Amino acid sequence: MIRENITIINKLGLHARAAAKLVAAAAHHSSKVQVFKEGRQADAKSIMAVMMLAASKGTELTFEIDGSDEERAWEAISTLINNKFDEGE
Repeated sequence: MIRENITIINKLGLHARAAAKLVAAAAHHSSKVQVFKEGRQADAKSIMAVMMLAASKGTELTFEIDGSDEERAWEAISTLINNKFDEGE
């Protein structure tokens, strides 16, 4: 199991389009992906759950990933977040 912290750095935070990209990245892998914000937990494969976290720029999230492809899942998710969800800011 992987448990890692990462900060949302894109200007608009985890808005609808960014959340959809995060969910797609998580859903592409078979591992269970959970995301935590200030004690609240969400299934990272659920768009509604991710949107309910309301993570703005500067928010620290914790990802807990468990499964056979957990390393690849974390690499995809962390790259997406660190690349500001590929939004041309």
